[in-house]
Amino acid sequence: MTPSDEAADIAARTRAETEIATDIRALTAISEQIAQLFAHSHSLRSNDFRALMHIATADAEGDPLTAGQLRELMGLSSAAITYLVERMIASGHIQRETDPADRRRVLLHYSDHGMAVAGEFFHPVGQRTRSAMSALPTADLLAAHRVLNAVVTAMREHHTDLTQPAGDA
Repeated sequence: MTPSDEAADIAARTRAETEIATDIRALTAISEQIAQLFAHSHSLRSNDFRALMHIATADAEGDPLTAGQLRELMGLSSAAITYLVERMIASGHIQRETDPADRRRVLLHYSDHGMAVAGEFFHPVGQRTRSAMSALPTADLLAAHRVLNAVVTAMREHHTDLTQPAGDA
């Protein structure tokens, strides 16, 4: 590769990384707007929706959360997370379940009602997303998944660095 080809490759990569970062910001912004509409339409507070997202993500990744883990993720006090969890259980969005691997732990999950409510609201965006991706080759989707996974991993590592006390490094 010639120096000019190498410079062009570096410039193209920098542009691609910048465009991905811009796309992720745009996705985050519109996702937040849709989330606010969902929360408003179901009389949820913004922290309620954030909690639901953390619970759903942890469930999807096969690592359900305890109330303590949710508290840490959200940066709330024990009293605030207890109030939030109790309110979300009372509204039917989430449920507690004993951890089958450790009966002393209690895990938070979406309830059937919560899944139905979320499914009803988010199904149309899922359909639009699948339709938008239908013309893309599977190889592109797999590459996009690898990119997004790398970005999520980097963001989680950065979050850990920001929230970890200075002496724990």
